[in-house]
Amino acid sequence: MQAELFQPETYLNPKWYNFKKTQLGEIYDSIPWDELAECLPEKDSGPGAPRWFDNRGMFGLMFLKSYLNLSDEKLIERFNTDYALQMFCGKLLKPDEWVRDKSIVGRVRGYIADNGDLTGIQEVLIRHWKHDMEHVHLLHMDATCLESYIRYPTDVKLLWESCQWVYEKMVFRQCELLDIRRPRSKYNEQRKKQQVYDRKRKKVYKEARKRKKALLYLLEKGLGQLDEILSFYPQAGLPPLQYAYLGTIRKVLQQQTFLESNPADQLKDRIVSLHKPYIRPIVRGKENKRVEFGMKVHMLQVDGICIIDKMDFNAFNEGTRLKISVLKHKSMFGECHQLGADRIYATNANRKYLTGKKIFTCFPKKGPKAYSQEEEWLRSLIGAQRATVMEGSFGVQKISYGLTKIKAKRAGTEMVWAFFGVMTYNAVQISKRRSKHPPGELQHAA
Repeated sequence: MQAELFQPETYLNPKWYNFKKTQLGEIYDSIPWDELAECLPEKDSGPGAPRWFDNRGMFGLMFLKSYLNLSDEKLIERFNTDYALQMFCGKLLKPDEWVRDKSIVGRVRGYIADNGDLTGIQEVLIRHWKHDMEHVHLLHMDATCLESYIRYPTDVKLLWESCQWVYEKMVFRQCELLDIRRPRSKYNEQRKKQQVYDRKRKKVYKEARKRKKALLYLLEKGLGQLDEILSFYPQAGLPPLQYAYLGTIRKVLQQQTFLESNPADQLKDRIVSLHKPYIRPIVRGKENKRVEFGMKVHMLQVDGICIIDKMDFNAFNEGTRLKISVLKHKSMFGECHQLGADRIYATNANRKYLTGKKIFTCFPKKGPKAYSQEEEWLRSLIGAQRATVMEGSFGVQKISYGLTKIKAKRAGTEMVWAFFGVMTYNAVQISKRRSKHPPGELQHAA
């Protein structure tokens, strides 16, 4: 039996008023549920079991996932025992009901990734929140990297994982199913050498290069043996997912062979994970973490509220996004008069554009003419706010809202995970402001 949507008598329940007094209830009031529900297709009425959550409930589940920073399984356990979470999603369970499907959170995330437009959802939220924003004339922008949950990749690890999959999952498995003899290979010998190599705490360059050459030879031979089996035995077909995985391994072999005689900076679209082949290395140049593996996000911030401008797994130059970001700000909030960004944005083209728009920035002055005392004070104030408030929000989102290591399995679901982490942070900020200043107070004061 499925739980029903809120009925009018549900709001007479004392639990509802207790829920509205909590911080979660304040966040609930800051979200435009009806407008969000229209961003997904209407509920289908075809055959099959009814869905636990409607469109509004699916969005609520994504907000709860980021707000509580729990795993998918733990979130369902909390949902079954906490009436506040059920009210947040609009599904108040009966005493003898509970959700047994532990994978429903992942499927909801995938449904939103396949059927929802994140740009349109963000516009709905920002349009609802901008009435609680006061200093909309000031725009900050910066880029950050949201890492994916993968182990630190090396060429040896990647090649050994490829060899394991080709031999253990494919060659040996197909021989067992077809009842034929395994082809001769050095796989068992290389497996022992790899175990010895993995146990070493310090792996010198010469040993790594030696292991890489041996694994390249083994992988190329294994792919050739697999092709022979598939060609001689047509009944040994592969599912589409395994064909896609095999294509990734072939590309890994091609790339690693190319790196044997060419520098790494000449290789484009380098694969660093077999399970997530869309992830690319993002060079950041930081002292403690020079390279990060995940998606690069260009973020805008207006009055403490973060707006996602672009998410991409390939590295891009955020300095080229300045003009587009200013136009986005104008469409949402009106004219921009002040702008805060770091020095990568201070190109001659951007300076000329901002001068023509009469936008004051925190960029260092070029030429002999210096800033006045008032302008220098304003410039340092804008720069300090960007370096503290905006970059501080990145840290809060990563630590408190589940963006430290994104554990989704597809590129689309990773973007949904990151999107709701940022939007949940915004919803918390708006709810705190409304608790101090009721809605509409800022407009009346203006």
